[in-house]
Amino acid sequence: MTSILIAIFAALALFAASALVLLLFTERTSATESRLAALQSQSRAAYDATASPANYQMQDMLALVTRPLAPFRDWLRSNDQELSFRLSVAGYRKPEDADTFLSVKLLAPIVGVILATFGGAQNFLLYAIFLAVVGFFVPDLWLFYAIAKRKEKIGKALPDALDLLVVCMEAGLGIDQAVIRIAGEMELVHPALSEELIIIGREQRAGKPRLDAWRSMADRVDLDTIRQFVAMLVQTERLGTPIARALSTFADGLRTKRMMLAEEQAAKTTIKLIFPLAIFIFPALFVVVLGPAILTMMKMFESFG
Repeated sequence: MTSILIAIFAALALFAASALVLLLFTERTSATESRLAALQSQSRAAYDATASPANYQMQDMLALVTRPLAPFRDWLRSNDQELSFRLSVAGYRKPEDADTFLSVKLLAPIVGVILATFGGAQNFLLYAIFLAVVGFFVPDLWLFYAIAKRKEKIGKALPDALDLLVVCMEAGLGIDQAVIRIAGEMELVHPALSEELIIIGREQRAGKPRLDAWRSMADRVDLDTIRQFVAMLVQTERLGTPIARALSTFADGLRTKRMMLAEEQAAKTTIKLIFPLAIFIFPALFVVVLGPAILTMMKMFESFG
């Protein structure tokens, strides 16, 4: 009877944790839905008016569920001063994203302890400690993965954005108007870079100097390629060289670098194939080739004996 009650309690806890995680990340996964709705309605204002109430209701529900965790969240936030920066690099810049992350970080060890009940009474303490520690660090590992993934997407999208920027500037647009135009054109294909370009346009519209806005983007993205691009813009601005030519040269350099990285990865595959060949393919090949010969020799030795 006790095991049945423990199983029911664990199932309810897992259901509650799954519902909470769904609530936490529904807003992020709704980006695709928002873009599709924007294309269908052809009106960004109408879409925002219809989507905002649902988002507010979800945020209120999440705040209600995680309200008892507020003191622990404040303690973790005080010990991690770079949490907001890491979340912003991953693309989570809303004030409630930090609370969401810390709430998941606090709830994950509890879920791990609940899962440890399935390990049996004898090993419960060992499993509980192990799963609690793993659950506490899983959100950090996911955040590192999200940061690396977003940086990779922005790095891959930058050459295409520079080509579009060159085309727009050669067509007669200024760099500020070209950036706004490119941000709208690349929203569906490269949403991460489009978001950064939109932020640049808003900052310049608010009165921030162009170079300062680009430097802010380099700090937000925390990518060496973006820093090199901003340094190129600063040098072009100071020396007065044609910016379209500099952008075209920089884009060609990025493509060359990306091609060299692809060739390097292709060259490493030969060495990486040694391990699966030695572990999986060669033993099976030896059995097929040498197995009949070994059996024949064993029969010959038996006949001689």
